[in-house]
Amino acid sequence: MSLDWEAVVAHALSLPDTELTTYYGGPAVKANDRPILSRSDDPGSFCLHMDRDKIEMLKQIDPDTFWQTPHYEGYTALLVRYNSANPQLVLDQIEASRDWTMTRRKPKPRKT
Repeated sequence: MSLDWEAVVAHALSLPDTELTTYYGGPAVKANDRPILSRSDDPGSFCLHMDRDKIEMLKQIDPDTFWQTPHYEGYTALLVRYNSANPQLVLDQIEASRDWTMTRRKPKPRKT
């Protein structure tokens, strides 16, 4: 199984209560008005949104797949390489991200 942006988006959209939308001006999939995944500036990766403890664990378990640049460190965002040796693990983490997102409160609307 080969992953690319279309494959990860299709998988995320197959999960309940998800929608294709934007995040910081780029394409993203959200649930509960919060991002699950979004595009990355790195063409070989996408950004997965999840809790910080899980991010640290995934970076230790599979650093060839899960990584961060200094820009993402300290945030609930993790870069994921499309060419993972374990694509099923990547798909499982998209599901985990959706589940985590659904447990969080919806963000307050921003004042404009």
